[in-house]
Amino acid sequence: MQRRKFTSVLASAGGLWLLSEGTAARGAGITESDAALGVRAALERGASSAIALLGRSGGFLDNPKVRIPLPGFLNDAAKLLKYTGQQKRIDELVTAMNRAAEAAVPQAKSLLVNAVKAMSVEDGKQILTGGDNSVTEFFASKTRAPLSVTFLPIVTKATEKVSLADKYNAVAGKASGLGLLNKDDANVQQYVTAKTLDGLYLVIGEEERKIRRDPVGTGSAILQKVFGSLK
Repeated sequence: MQRRKFTSVLASAGGLWLLSEGTAARGAGITESDAALGVRAALERGASSAIALLGRSGGFLDNPKVRIPLPGFLNDAAKLLKYTGQQKRIDELVTAMNRAAEAAVPQAKSLLVNAVKAMSVEDGKQILTGGDNSVTEFFASKTRAPLSVTFLPIVTKATEKVSLADKYNAVAGKASGLGLLNKDDANVQQYVTAKTLDGLYLVIGEEERKIRRDPVGTGSAILQKVFGSLK
């Protein structure tokens, strides 16, 4: 039903938006249904791939692109703590922060899939003809708020296992009051939740760009047809 609604709205809007704005020559032969299926398939594949990559042991901790460090001046200060015998405790907190992110990410799948199913005509147009950040912006605008609510208790449970988490919050709160740290980063659980979402959207965007670059390599006929026509 949703697919029929999507394609019928496209038709009533005045033909193939895929063929508008200079894409007519490249997109010839692509129907409204093809476009809808292609965008949805790309988004679902990108989201699933990102969750598989990040929602496992080392998904965040071992990936320098998304690894969650201590924020701001606390990260700089932590580098000095190795000379005071505190490095092990700092390492434990950083590890716990990233393990919390890895535990939270799999819970995002249903919300991401629902966002794809509810995609509007304008969303689809912006994603298909947009720039490198179009997918990241789409998912962030549709899912950041509800995923923050979903992730926070998972992150909180994981960081509570490390006694340094409470001390972080106490020190970070004081630092925030002195203007040395962003207020949003003064609570370790909220900080990790935000960084988890940043990492998730970043990797989803990267996975979608892989599809754009090599639609043939996906092994999907509809992705090859839709995204291959844009090359």
